[in-house]
Amino acid sequence: MTADTLTLYGQPFTSRLMLGTARYPSPAVLEAAVRASGAEIVTVSVRREAAGARAGEGFWSLIRGLGVRVLPNTAGCHTAGEAVTTARMARELFGTDWIKLEVIGDSDSLQPDLFGLVEAARILSDDGFKVLPYTTEDLVAAERLLRAGCQVLMPWGAPIGSGLGLNNVFGLRALRGHFPEVPLVVDAGLGLPSHAAAAMELGYDAVLLNTAVSRAGDPAMMAAAFARAIDAGRTGFLAEPMEPRNRAEPSTPLLGRPLLA
Repeated sequence: MTADTLTLYGQPFTSRLMLGTARYPSPAVLEAAVRASGAEIVTVSVRREAAGARAGEGFWSLIRGLGVRVLPNTAGCHTAGEAVTTARMARELFGTDWIKLEVIGDSDSLQPDLFGLVEAARILSDDGFKVLPYTTEDLVAAERLLRAGCQVLMPWGAPIGSGLGLNNVFGLRALRGHFPEVPLVVDAGLGLPSHAAAAMELGYDAVLLNTAVSRAGDPAMMAAAFARAIDAGRTGFLAEPMEPRNRAEPSTPLLGRPLLA
C-alpha cells in the first residue's frame, strides 16, 4: 500500500476509497462491503435516514459499529434552498458539519445544477459547513466553488449509476492541471476497478463509489477489487509514468548489426 495520506479539511485518511451505502441487498452485505473496501468515509442519504424511523436507527447503529466517518449527502435536492435545508437537517441528525452537496439540475442525467450548487455552497460554507460539492469537470464552476469556500471538489466521471467510466478524460485532466493543490475526488459513473485506477493515474486524490459495488454479484469482493485498483493507480501516478509517444522505440538498444556471410 502507498504510505501517503489523503487530507480533507485538515483530516488525514489512509484510504482513498469512499463508499456509498444505498441499495445494498441487506445490512450484512453493506457491512461486509465497507469492511472489505477499507473505506474510512461512507456517504448517507439524509432524506432516507430522516424518514427511516426504527429502520433508520438500525442503520445508524450499523454505521457507528464500522467506525467510519459519515458524510451525509443532499441527494434528491433540486434547488439551492432545498439543499441548504437538508444539509442543516443532516448536521442535527448526524452531528457533523461535513456535507456532500448535491443540487440536481436535470432529472434524466442527474447532472448538477452548477448555479444552484455554487449558491448553496456559499451559504453552507458561511454557516460553518465543510462542503464537498458533487460537480462536473467545468473549470469556471470549479473556480466559483472554491471562491464560495469549498476546499474539495468532486467532479463526476459519468452520470450517477451509469457505470460508463471516465466520459471526459480531457476535461478531468484539465481540472487536475488547473487546480494542482486542491483535493479532487471522482464521484459517480464508475463501473469497473479499471475506471478507478484510470482516475487515480490522472492524479486524482480519491474515488467515491456506490452502484458499482452495491449492484455487483458479490459486493464485498467488488469493494476489495476497487480498493486494490485505487492503490495501484495511485502508486502508478506517484511513480511518474512515461509520456506516450507517437513512434516505437526499442526497449533493447542495438549495439551493432549482425553480418551475414
